[in-house]
Amino acid sequence: MDFDYSAHTKELQAKLLAFFDAHIYPNEKAYHDEILANTEAGKRWTPLQTIEKLKPIAQKQGLWNLWLPRDTAQIAGFGGDPLFGGAGLTNQEYAPLAEIMGRVPWASEVFNCSAPDTGNMETIARYGSPALRDRWLKPLLRGEIRSAFAMTEPDVASSDATNIATRVVKDGNEYQIDGRKWWISGAGDPRCAVYIVMGKSDPDAPRHSQQSMIIVPADTPGIKVVRPLTVFGYDDAPHGHCEMTFTKVRVPADNMLLGEGRGFEIAQGRLGPGRIHHCMRLVGLAERALELMCRRASARVAFGKTVASQTVTQERIAEARCRIDMARLLTLKTAWLMDVAGNKVAKNDIAMIKVVAPSMACQVIDWAMQVHGGGGISDDFPLAYAYTAARTLRYADGPDEVHRNAIAKLELGKYSLDKREVDMPITRS
Repeated sequence: MDFDYSAHTKELQAKLLAFFDAHIYPNEKAYHDEILANTEAGKRWTPLQTIEKLKPIAQKQGLWNLWLPRDTAQIAGFGGDPLFGGAGLTNQEYAPLAEIMGRVPWASEVFNCSAPDTGNMETIARYGSPALRDRWLKPLLRGEIRSAFAMTEPDVASSDATNIATRVVKDGNEYQIDGRKWWISGAGDPRCAVYIVMGKSDPDAPRHSQQSMIIVPADTPGIKVVRPLTVFGYDDAPHGHCEMTFTKVRVPADNMLLGEGRGFEIAQGRLGPGRIHHCMRLVGLAERALELMCRRASARVAFGKTVASQTVTQERIAEARCRIDMARLLTLKTAWLMDVAGNKVAKNDIAMIKVVAPSMACQVIDWAMQVHGGGGISDDFPLAYAYTAARTLRYADGPDEVHRNAIAKLELGKYSLDKREVDMPITRS
């Protein structure tokens, strides 16, 4: 692979960095102040104008839907469209842009590049009918509505997706959906207009053919958002991670994506790019933490010398630099492999970055918090919230243990007994 960024990527990097200096960093305090004001006014679940006012600026500067892969835009018939078609980037070209956006957790939404919408848009673009694309994909690409992905359930170990118990049952020209979901990111947002729901359509089918994904409009009778859940005390309003129920929810049969029993197939197509996005955002988050760590350590004096002069601080800064760069290179290599060989070939690398990036970010942010002393665990600095975001991503898209298990199995497979007998030369003493 070529480690240099394309000319197009470099141009967009410069534009994004300038946008952050002009609009994102100066609005970090306004973002938090608006959340506080909305809470005091009893309007906590109101979309934030701090973000909304920046979206038209991003559109005008051509910094909109940057996440949309070139091939996906072409599948949806949007190739070359400046609004719907994104910037025509590959995964490798987009990855360094996701890193910049990850420096501030809420910034991705400004560019219509935030989860779970990106994954949902890609799913609808790749696997939805033309009618579903017109109804849901276009308003999502315009940023007029938001969406959620409903998979995880409270009553089963959802790290094994074959456990999903929500039923999706065909009844005439409709499907009926019944079940309970939780940790549904974005379900608390009043702009959330559509869900992609994963459920069991045929319990008697082969293990990985039992699940299906189906489009469910958020205003369908029978849907109830039970409560927002908190992450280390944050409820992430107005986005939210909610528990919700589906009771006799009925939608047209045409809302089925790709076909019954193909939920796992869709998941593999959806989660590969999404994990690249998450991991590169985590690299950006860790970079920001390291920057704050260095600035704080250089400015604070303890025991007669700057904190930066302490050997332990220097060791942590050096280790952070090494870990960030290693995670970035592994993620870029994975993005390149996805582009040239596809998600299936890159599945082991995708699993590796999902293990490496969140753990790296958690450690780097933790060291940065330590240098900030008591301030590091307060909301006076962005580190405490950054830590919750990084720690959460050790569950999202599958827990570490699941990915490590897959990585180990593939590695062990290289050295199976039968393979050794064929590949290893016979030696004689």
